[in-house]
Amino acid sequence: MIFASDNTGPTHPNVLQAVVEANAGHTTPYGADHLMEQVTQRLRDVFEAPQAAIYLVSTGTAANAITLACQTQPYQTVFCSDVAHIHEDECGAPEFFTGGAKLTLIPNDDGKMTPAGLRTAIEGEENRGVHGLQRGPVSITQATEKGTVYTLDEIRAITDIAREYALPTQMDGARFANALVTLGCTPAEMTWRAGIDAVSFGGTKNGLMGVEAVILLDSEKAWEFELRRKRAGHLISKHRYMSAQMGAYLKDDLWLDMARAANTACNSLTRGLKQNPDVTLHFEPRANIIFAAWPRAIHRKLHDAGAYYYILDGGLDGPGDAPLTARLVCDWSADEAKVSAFLAKMTA
Repeated sequence: MIFASDNTGPTHPNVLQAVVEANAGHTTPYGADHLMEQVTQRLRDVFEAPQAAIYLVSTGTAANAITLACQTQPYQTVFCSDVAHIHEDECGAPEFFTGGAKLTLIPNDDGKMTPAGLRTAIEGEENRGVHGLQRGPVSITQATEKGTVYTLDEIRAITDIAREYALPTQMDGARFANALVTLGCTPAEMTWRAGIDAVSFGGTKNGLMGVEAVILLDSEKAWEFELRRKRAGHLISKHRYMSAQMGAYLKDDLWLDMARAANTACNSLTRGLKQNPDVTLHFEPRANIIFAAWPRAIHRKLHDAGAYYYILDGGLDGPGDAPLTARLVCDWSADEAKVSAFLAKMTA
């Protein structure tokens, strides 16, 4: 009954086996291994982008921050939602890697940036001459930190505005696969065909040990990314172990299978919660994350039974009838038995 984070989930056995197999013999370091050649071609095929530049890093923070650094000057600002992962959960990494560029936060609606909010924010900059910030890239989190998902039309509406002002776009796709499964579209449709220039293609939250891919759909920034990755300490010498993970992830569409499993478990958990009159959902879950509130007494019962998840607005001590918000996240290993056990403990 562990629903704290998809980061708590195990690494898929196929991925572990691929790492073991990659450990045989010797090979070229720093991403020049033959496995990385295969990964590069596979990701270009998956994204239908034969000219895309493909790189691997070990964390989502590095993937986002180094990519944004390639798109942003220190005197510019990055436009993002006020609940974007790059704002709430990366300890100022985008500001650090860009050399001091600011984040301009746009009020969210259901966890998502709105076109109207983006336009207002863009118009609010670059109008004070040398004294003010200059406009920089637009970044969206897909799926959002609230468990919602931008539709293809919503992505296009945002990128259309960015293009209107000649601004590059970046997609934080730590849960890229979960969003893709929800929309039932292709990676190309959710990215470059919708106007996205660069993508952080998440793996760690979806069954990998610790690998994220950066896909520069506009490869003009490829050499700059390589230099920034090295300077930031994220060019891994024994790169083949990252290549092996990503290769196993992509083989036979394992990445989509794991995302479907997580989303399916989340859908099942959502249905059960909706049937409980003590539960209030804050957002309609569209991927693998749920935000919901129920009385503290039920939280205590669940924790006593061994459930593990985050409570966002209070501790277990206090009045039993006070509603507290939980964040529940399903990873690829969540199944019907775990979901059923959790729901049963709520009403026991």
